[in-house]
Amino acid sequence: MPIDKSAKIYVAGHHGLVGSAVVRHLTRLGFTNLLLRSHSDLDLTNQLSVDEFFSSQKPDYVILAAAKVGGIHANNTYPAEFITINLQIQTNVVVSAFKYKVRKLLFLGSSCIYPKFAPQPIPESALLTGELEGTNEWYAIAKIAGVKMCQAYKLQYNFDAISAMPTNLYGRNDNFHPENSHVLPALLRRFHEAKVNGFDEVVVWGSGSPLREFLHVDDLADAVVFLLENYSDLEHVNVGSGKEVSIKELAELVKEVVGFKGELVWDTSKPDGTPRKLMDNSKIARLGWTPKISLRDGLVDTYKWYVENYGKQ
Repeated sequence: MPIDKSAKIYVAGHHGLVGSAVVRHLTRLGFTNLLLRSHSDLDLTNQLSVDEFFSSQKPDYVILAAAKVGGIHANNTYPAEFITINLQIQTNVVVSAFKYKVRKLLFLGSSCIYPKFAPQPIPESALLTGELEGTNEWYAIAKIAGVKMCQAYKLQYNFDAISAMPTNLYGRNDNFHPENSHVLPALLRRFHEAKVNGFDEVVVWGSGSPLREFLHVDDLADAVVFLLENYSDLEHVNVGSGKEVSIKELAELVKEVVGFKGELVWDTSKPDGTPRKLMDNSKIARLGWTPKISLRDGLVDTYKWYVENYGKQ
């Protein structure tokens, strides 16, 4: 069912990579009644504040993209915060959304909810079939609880709460921090700085052989609206590109997009990580959604944004 353009839509976490893309997409589509609150205006870990917000604003739809996120180091250093804060955010928002009769809620998870040794490509049915990756299990367990909470409210109260699990995302508003960023923004930054500083080479960890899947965050935003309008079943839905690229191919492509002319050197003494991580995208494809942004086009757009916002530092 198409959503009325004047419907009140609350996007939780609208400053983040995903939330900001959802807001851009909804605005492009002509939605005129977006409810946006920064952390200073609304602390989602505070149950009373969340309840008061839903009581006064009464949103029709909720897109739950707010979360405490971080890399391996942050997950290992602050496990209590990662599990507690994410559980608090999810619980408060879902409970208040149900209580104040939100028409539909979409919860955004992460591919890290799946077992470390899940079958490849990873189907939705792989959830809870094996041991998690130890480096982010606190975050993953919170996200699994969010998926199960949405299912529980649907089973018990017929509350229209659905969940989507995106693959590795990239795009505008990504984290380009030199130590804490993921592989794609880290490569963009490293090649850009090498180009600006006239370096002869860029060293990348590992052999370059692991395969990874990437989805532009604007494609995810498109999938979010698609699912809100077309999906209400119990099971969560994977959202990926369905395409794999080796880290070596990715590095060569980033080098080309950035325009770095030096050498690319692989430090094979460093670990490669998981050899393959691909989401099974067939379910959302059967529903009628496919991504539109190629990796090259997405990288060009992301690099342009990076230069405008960080490149002059």
